[in-house]
Amino acid sequence: MSGEVVELLRTQPEIALFLVLAIGHAVGAIRFGPIQLGGICGTLIAALVVGQLGIRVDDSVKNVFFMLFIFALGYAGGPQFFANLDAKGLRLGLLCLVEVVAVLALVLGATVLLSLDQGTAAGLMAGAATESAVVGTATDAISKLGLPAADMQQLQANVVTAYSITYVFGLIAIVVFTSQVFPLLLRVDLRAEADRLWKTMGGGDDPGAASAVPEMVGRVFEVTTGRGRSIGELATILGGQAHVERVLRAGQSLAVEPALRLRAHDRVLAIGRRAALVNVAELLGREFADTTAFDAVVETTEAVLSRREWFGRELRELAAALPPSVQVTGVARDRHAMPLLGELRLARGDVLQLYGPVDEVARALPLAGDRVLASTRSNISFAAAGILLGVFIGGFSVKLGGIPFSLGTGGGALLTGLGFGWYQAKNPHRLSVPPDALALMKDLGLATFIACVGLASGPQALALIKKFGVALPLVGVAVAVVPASLSLFVGHRLLKLEAPVLLGAIAGQQCSTPALSAVQNAAGNATPLLGYTITYAISNVVLPLMGPLIVALAGLVHHAAK
Repeated sequence: MSGEVVELLRTQPEIALFLVLAIGHAVGAIRFGPIQLGGICGTLIAALVVGQLGIRVDDSVKNVFFMLFIFALGYAGGPQFFANLDAKGLRLGLLCLVEVVAVLALVLGATVLLSLDQGTAAGLMAGAATESAVVGTATDAISKLGLPAADMQQLQANVVTAYSITYVFGLIAIVVFTSQVFPLLLRVDLRAEADRLWKTMGGGDDPGAASAVPEMVGRVFEVTTGRGRSIGELATILGGQAHVERVLRAGQSLAVEPALRLRAHDRVLAIGRRAALVNVAELLGREFADTTAFDAVVETTEAVLSRREWFGRELRELAAALPPSVQVTGVARDRHAMPLLGELRLARGDVLQLYGPVDEVARALPLAGDRVLASTRSNISFAAAGILLGVFIGGFSVKLGGIPFSLGTGGGALLTGLGFGWYQAKNPHRLSVPPDALALMKDLGLATFIACVGLASGPQALALIKKFGVALPLVGVAVAVVPASLSLFVGHRLLKLEAPVLLGAIAGQQCSTPALSAVQNAAGNATPLLGYTITYAISNVVLPLMGPLIVALAGLVHHAAK
């Protein structure tokens, strides 16, 4: 029976492909404390195991899915990448420069000491830096070296095998060091520092609750104790967290003005944050359950920040400029929910969630930017044109020391993805590729590419493991920890960053979401995101471009050693 199954998988490799995807993502979803391998690493491990059966998927499948992934990666990161090319972004971008230079130096040093080939060196970089996209750009670069088919296949197999070995150790190391070791080296109580920063930036007493999108509600009160109070007095008491939307007196709607004074038995509709409305009954009178007389319509909508005058300014300034009845109930940056703090510095492409009466929200939208199109339709022509252009750009090459160097189809598609994503952020009113479609392109594209490469690499994987033994895992830990430690010194001594922001930035330069989660858990609030989003946006673009570079540099080292 087992022989029949193996034969089925060999004759119909598409079955093996989806089997690997299913098993890999199930394995990757298993959590060991703060550590989770993730679907990509799980898929690679499953592919290497199944690949021992000698199953191979056509290379065209691998190439197509990789181009989908790398274009979507650039497209999704384009707005934040360009938004962070300012003074503050470049300041934190220094940590990304430390990451790239240190990783390249360490990998090239290991290449000399351990006599690593180009594939193993590239896999070491991808795994220890926990950047899966480097696997794709490096294997693509190897395919352009003009080597015999057997040699090329061996090098590509070494990329994924070295990646699978070093990724696990690099991931564990960066999670433990950012959340546990580095706070000790800084001699700070991370939770206390994060709480202090939260309050300094205008956060409330409960950062855990405030980090989520505030719950907006409407309440109707019948005026008894509040008779004689003016609407202006109530507005001052509510402090902009809620507002009086409508007042009914004897069944008639009154104009809501600051000078209007309430009378006994008036009915008042107040809208705002739940916490602000909890004690309003003590100010006005009992809450009234019958709301049929009030036909006010409120909505929650999203706007992308595109008005230049708000870039780099604080959230409290924007909130003050909006109509009083409109609340900013959430800010998302690169699909991460940012801490809703008054001193949060806004950036181009931030997505603001606005809540309030329909007419007032419509009036507020132009003050911030453009309404986000809630469409599920994708402009396939736009995406296909971007990938096609990327393929042409990637075809150009230059020679370094006699070795051809090019961005390859991966690097080219990444660059065009950045450009097309930036254009979409500048023109959000035009139909393009929605975020959910991009997420599917990235996840399915990379997972399928990794599965194809892993299946093809299975037979050669054991040989590499036997050759280097524990050397690769140990070097992987060094490649993960040393750049992070250097960034800790630079960020603390030179940039003078607050501990939560610095540790979040180090997690971002490593493109490690598990490390961010661990730091946030240790901090107790979302302040590490203030550093993470900037370095993540930059590293997520720069590190994949290092794939072709490390292949070329490792080739030069080998050439010089001969």
